Amino acid sequence: MSGVFPDETVALVESHLREVQDFPAPGVLFRDITPLIADPEGFAALIDILAKHYKGKVDAVAGLESRGFILAAPLALALGVGMVTVRKAGRLPGPVVGVDYDLEYGSARMELQPFTVEDGQRVLVIDDVLATGGTANAAFDLIERAGGRPTGLCVLIELEALGGRAKLAGREVDAVLTY
Repeated sequence: MSGVFPDETVALVESHLREVQDFPAPGVLFRDITPLIADPEGFAALIDILAKHYKGKVDAVAGLESRGFILAAPLALALGVGMVTVRKAGRLPGPVVGVDYDLEYGSARMELQPFTVEDGQRVLVIDDVLATGGTANAAFDLIERAGGRPTGLCVLIELEALGGRAKLAGREVDAVLTY
């Protein structure tokens, strides 16, 4: 745990996780947040906690495709700010800026529409999991290329053994749970 969020937040998220063995590949333990987002009271409580934590600190929330969108949209609404979508290649109509990066199991490209980020805008990046840090690092790069200032990353789960935090050295990372 990062120590940023109260123990109740940790308990809320942890109590709503479902562990799935051998997904998406043999040997992988997938921590599924679906039970959390399916619980209207639990999900609302999480968004309220995150909104209180980030209130006044950000001007936009960037959701990473795809589960990051689920967290970013209600958080942006609760904060009264806009949402920026960071998507996989070819899913946004142009103009876009893009960056290629490595994943724990291959490579990918993320893209952003630069007109959705205002110059100097403070942008919080949010996703469900921090693994190797490639996707988050790509998002930071895209936000900067568009003229924004990434303020940090918020994730529900950090997989510490995969070293993502180290790849994001110098960036603020807030994780509710760390495994």
